[in-house]
Parts: sequence; structure tokens; C-alpha cells
Amino acid sequence: MKQSPTKRQIRLGEIAYARSGDKGSSANVGVIARTPQGFAVLRSYLSAARVENFFKPLSVGKVIRYELPNLGALNFLLPGVLAGGASRSLRTDAQGKTLGQAILEMKLAMTKRELARCQGTS
Repeated sequence: MKQSPTKRQIRLGEIAYARSGDKGSSANVGVIARTPQGFAVLRSYLSAARVENFFKPLSVGKVIRYELPNLGALNFLLPGVLAGGASRSLRTDAQGKTLGQAILEMKLAMTKRELARCQGTS
């Protein structure tokens, strides 16, 4: 029997970039893959439910995911995550600028070979 390759935990930031911003009390987070293979991983791994669970400590509402295949990106709308928005919120980041950096800390499991393909180094 052939042994399966060992997977290790990586940061989402090793295969993607992110941008984020605000719209009232909500924010959007765009996650952009570095390679087409990385986009395939994003599509299968980054569900709206997984992102909602990741931001649950910030009392996010029902997250909505939009796919932008021509850009190799996913965009997530995070309702209510800014607790009132820039002019009303007492949060440190009332405009959601750090949410993109936060999502890049999400962990996922990959083999070295998968990681290299998602980074464009194989």
C-alpha cells in the first residue's frame, strides 16, 4: 500500500493575497489566489460558512461569497462585522481594513507539492 504524502498546516497567506474595506456596518474581504491552482484550492476550501466561523468572534452575520474566476479571487460580504461602521463603532478597526490581513492567518492543510503548485514554484 502506498503511503499518502504528509500534509502540514499553512497560512492562507502563503497562497493568496487579500484586500478589505467597509460599507456601513458591513465589510467585504477579497481573497486573491497567486496561481490558478491556488484559486481551485480557495474555491473548495473557503466556503462562506468557513469564513463566517472564522469571524464569529466579531459577531459577523450570515456571510455571502461571490466568485470572480477571471481574477482568480473570491469576495466575501461580512454583514454587521463592523458593529455600526466607521462613524458609530467603538472597534479599533471600524473600517475593516485589517480583516483582509486577519483572514490570511486562517490555516489549511497541504502537502509540500500542493503548496508549491499554489505558489507557482513547481
